[in-house]
Amino acid sequence: MTSADATFEQFLRSVIDRAADVRCPPLLANALHYAVFPGGARVRPTLCLAVAAATGNSDPVLAAAAAGAIELLHCASLVHDDLPCFDDARLRRGKPSVHIVFGERLAVLAGDALIVTAFESLALAAAQAAAPQRLAAVLGAVSGGVGAPLGICAGQAWECEPSVNVSLYHRAKTGALFVAATRAGALASGADPAPWVILGERIGESYQVADDIHDATATDASLGKPVGRDEALDRPSAVRELGLEGAVRRLQDLVEEGAQSIPECPGRERMQELVREQAKRFLPKNLARRAA
Repeated sequence: MTSADATFEQFLRSVIDRAADVRCPPLLANALHYAVFPGGARVRPTLCLAVAAATGNSDPVLAAAAAGAIELLHCASLVHDDLPCFDDARLRRGKPSVHIVFGERLAVLAGDALIVTAFESLALAAAQAAAPQRLAAVLGAVSGGVGAPLGICAGQAWECEPSVNVSLYHRAKTGALFVAATRAGALASGADPAPWVILGERIGESYQVADDIHDATATDASLGKPVGRDEALDRPSAVRELGLEGAVRRLQDLVEEGAQSIPECPGRERMQELVREQAKRFLPKNLARRAA
């Protein structure tokens, strides 16, 4: 873990500690910590902070709050996704899902509390932000990634429809929060978010394609969550649509399009390298070797 990673984890823990203080019902407090720590790759907040750095990072407090909010919203979505009424997943990040450990009622409440905590932490950041007037724009970017019509809630809702618009489904289910991350990172620094949207879109879609590949090729133990869910639940999937080789090629194309879309900025080449390196981590090891 780098010093930057450690600093972000410390910030995230301080946010959860505030929400789960001694006044919080103990089981809910424990569920909040369990849902967020230890985390996954923290790809979305890392992307947010990278864009903030590339655009000058003139308000690191607001950028950190935006990144933290995005990660908490992601964690909340995982808690809700795993519920029996949705994916009915018993594993997440290699350990029992929140509803398995704490029960369905507390899982619903923990997810709800994480959503509220995400926006509360952004609001509280305004008191220490260098440019609090940017908060409204950052809030708009983040909320657009989680609600309707194109946020992650809408993405989950597509799975409840009798027929699915696959483009909108993937755009909302996975891509929306990545776009929110790039836009919020730019807005926190007072920069125009438009040049960073394509990066968020391509990384978001590539992440979804990689998830589809894992679902079709990995095992529960290697992935840390149930696999084969796309086939079992008859969900749209890049592998089901394009075949395994086609899905791998699509992932490579998306990553390269994302890397090339990065606008001129300090450290552009290094940022492109990081995007490509991250993509290799998305793929199962045997496919990553073949794609290299």
